[in-house]
Amino acid sequence: MEAFGNKVDFAVIVTVNKANPNGDPLNGNRPREDFNGFGEISDVCIKRKIRNRLQDMGERIFVQSSDRSDDGAKCLSERATKNEDLVKFAKNKDEASYRKLACQTWIDVRSFGQVFAFKSKETMTTGIRGPVTVQTGISVDPINITTTQITKSVNSEPKEGKSSDTMGSKNRVDFGVYIIRGSINHQLAELTGFSEEDAEKIKHALISLFDNDASSARPDGSMEVVKVYWWKHNCYNGQYSTAKVQRTLQVHKKEGVETPQSINDYEIVLTNLEGLSPEVYEGR
Repeated sequence: MEAFGNKVDFAVIVTVNKANPNGDPLNGNRPREDFNGFGEISDVCIKRKIRNRLQDMGERIFVQSSDRSDDGAKCLSERATKNEDLVKFAKNKDEASYRKLACQTWIDVRSFGQVFAFKSKETMTTGIRGPVTVQTGISVDPINITTTQITKSVNSEPKEGKSSDTMGSKNRVDFGVYIIRGSINHQLAELTGFSEEDAEKIKHALISLFDNDASSARPDGSMEVVKVYWWKHNCYNGQYSTAKVQRTLQVHKKEGVETPQSINDYEIVLTNLEGLSPEVYEGR
């Protein structure tokens, strides 16, 4: 595989239509928002979806969802100890070889990094920094959250004298446009063995981010990748800082639009920096 070369910055424009993009379990599973009312999608949530898409592509993933486990492992330490070579390096206290093999084995480890800190004596306590960083997705405008009351037609447990119509609720964002931003660092890619081929897989995962992601909170088609912007610099450290690159992409409501209903109610403005223009991809 070709070693990863020059720095990459990327941005993803996402629409949410009557869905809960990322519920907050500490707030009744309401869609996440900051103190100013802008919606948020956590970086952990985004990386979970990227991992799922990479797994769908046939890649080996270390941090798998329990319902998507493809190797029978029920936890991370069990997955690590299933690898006989990793166990051997742990017993020999060969941290360098342990880290190298973990990166070679799992694409998410060499992409996002991983902390190996398990109770099992057959594993090693070590941390790996990954080259791919993802920021929290932030909505372009403050979001409007609707709470819908629901009922259950059947009780979960037998209860004498109680109706089966137990009240509950669901929360959703009526409509919102979010921007997810991130970058890939050359120096850390060298340390983990992250390759140009891996970068292409991350790109395709972003383009198809919501494939196989449907749920009651996010019905199929309610979340959509509109565009992916992929800036490939001409040097290892980048021609410009990530912050300066990310500021070149701005999304705002069109003049006269008060309550946006679709991406067509927004204007996407891209200001190219000298010598650096992004590749632009339509979502699936």
